[in-house]
Amino acid sequence: MKLASFTYNGRMQIGIIEDDTIFTTALPDTMLTMIRRGISPQRSFDRYPLAKVKLEAPLRPGKIVCIGRNYAEHAKETGSEVPSAPLIFAKFPSAVIGPGDTITWDEAITTQVDWEGELAVVIGKKARHVAEADALSYVFGYTIANDVSARDIQLRQDSQWTRGKSLDTFCPLGPWVITRDALPDPQNLAIKTVVSGEVRQDGNTRDMIFSVAALIAYCSRMFTLEPGDVILTGTPDGVGEGMKPPVYLKDGDVVTVSIEGIGELTNPCKATRSA
Repeated sequence: MKLASFTYNGRMQIGIIEDDTIFTTALPDTMLTMIRRGISPQRSFDRYPLAKVKLEAPLRPGKIVCIGRNYAEHAKETGSEVPSAPLIFAKFPSAVIGPGDTITWDEAITTQVDWEGELAVVIGKKARHVAEADALSYVFGYTIANDVSARDIQLRQDSQWTRGKSLDTFCPLGPWVITRDALPDPQNLAIKTVVSGEVRQDGNTRDMIFSVAALIAYCSRMFTLEPGDVILTGTPDGVGEGMKPPVYLKDGDVVTVSIEGIGELTNPCKATRSA
């Protein structure tokens, strides 16, 4: 099932997408509420052409758990060692934007903004001390994320990653959620990032060091994963920081992250400068 949060005539709704049509559902007005209540979506008779609605970020997660250096080639391109255990950091939920929304930054704060296309996992039920063999049963579904990163802040100013990863608009999510039953194997999905027409990342989730199931099991040993939490599973090689010389996003760029079996997440970029 392909589930989306959308706005039509100023009203936020949840819908089920079939081909070029979105069917409304008799559900709460946010996907996060739906997931937390364990409600199964059922389509109604009301429908709209998909082209006539504004797709929003599928949900505003309770927390966004991110995994660093989860692809060996990405660790290599940044001059980092391959981690022996998942490297965990966080992004603030206030960074979330939806498909078509603009990634923005203030050049008085950062001038080295990078892309990171990633598979995002939406947790469906409370998970604590979960066995890896059972971990995928705790997944509600999957979506696409762009872990936008201010490299100058992350790597050259701060001694940790939170600020450089959590600026407003630095977590595009979408364009919808594919439920777990419709995407049974998250470890064999092509993932690609295109920046203004140029392919920058071209990888596959089979190259993850730690699988989705392993990440859920590991994280659940450290802290409780709540329904509606999102795990960003790491990015393949091909980020701007790893290029020689490094290349960063600029005003007017358009970033598209595509993942096999899910779709495409596209966001334009806008640089500003405060006084």
